[in-house]
Amino acid sequence: MTTMNAPTTPGPAPAQRLAIGLPRASGQSGSGAAPMKNNHYQLLQLVLFWAGAILLPLGLVVIVLGWYGAANTPYQYDQLSYLVSGGLLGLGLTFAGGFLYFGAWLARIAADNRESAKRLADTLLVLADVTSRAAASSDDLDVSGMPVTAGDGTTMHRRDCSLIAHRDDLRPIGEDNGHLTECRVCRP
Repeated sequence: MTTMNAPTTPGPAPAQRLAIGLPRASGQSGSGAAPMKNNHYQLLQLVLFWAGAILLPLGLVVIVLGWYGAANTPYQYDQLSYLVSGGLLGLGLTFAGGFLYFGAWLARIAADNRESAKRLADTLLVLADVTSRAAASSDDLDVSGMPVTAGDGTTMHRRDCSLIAHRDDLRPIGEDNGHLTECRVCRP
């Protein structure tokens, strides 16, 4: 009997199968740097988080063990040693773990604020560049269509209106122009 072997495609090597989903040391950029290198704030947050994650429950376990030891001994001097070693040590570990969790939370907030400030600075630089380019391109501002009045007049004109072209006492019109009438020649 002849058996036909189905063509097999070579799969990933065993070492590659284990590393699927884990970050490589070189990352995507191929720089060769480890993912946490030169990222001290993220490393600090990670260390604080895991230290708090270990110390807080450990402190609670030590408190329970101290209570159990004190509850199961009839002698007061033994109960006092359980109270000191289990209760106070466990309370200290619990508080230390809680403060480390709080420190990890503060480190995360600081990292978020740093990233937000960096994005804001980049946005402000882009806005400043756009504004400077717009200002440079609008140096030849056309003022011929700007509404003006001549002297103490009550009529609005365009600056290039033929009725007031020879006048030297032209004033630009502000926002309170409700009492002025429009010129019938230039229609500003």
